Amino acid sequence: MSENRHLDQVDKRILQIVQKDASLSIGEIASQVGLSQTPCWKRLQKLESNGIIRRRIAVLDPIKLGLGMTVFVSIKIGDHTTESLLQFADRVAAMEEVMDFYRVAGDVDYVLRVVVSDAAAFDDFYKKLIALNPLKNVTSHFALENIKAETAFPISA
Repeated sequence: MSENRHLDQVDKRILQIVQKDASLSIGEIASQVGLSQTPCWKRLQKLESNGIIRRRIAVLDPIKLGLGMTVFVSIKIGDHTTESLLQFADRVAAMEEVMDFYRVAGDVDYVLRVVVSDAAAFDDFYKKLIALNPLKNVTSHFALENIKAETAFPISA
């Protein structure tokens, strides 16, 4: 990304730290990167205003929330008009069960990561999904085990 060329080593270190633990205080972050609090705070503010830091969030455990089923859904749609694509994208993006939503190249048009409590909840989701637009094909892959789930991007120092 072109924005990355404008990041110095301190900015990159700040990003590495906050994406692992956004709850750290400015003082704790500043200490880890070797800055005083005010310059560290100004850098964080600049990273946020530039859109590099989109938001700071808490990562929750889906199992402890009763959301034990992850399903990857591949979709090939029937109508490829611009209006239909935009309408479909808006409607799917608004579905709370959809955690990730990608338009992709290849044999399918979209791939979703859906998180629900169980098979019955997925069936409810599926019925809502197929009612949105004419779909050519919907394929679901049920995750059996989460081997790795990472939210931190690799940022080379």
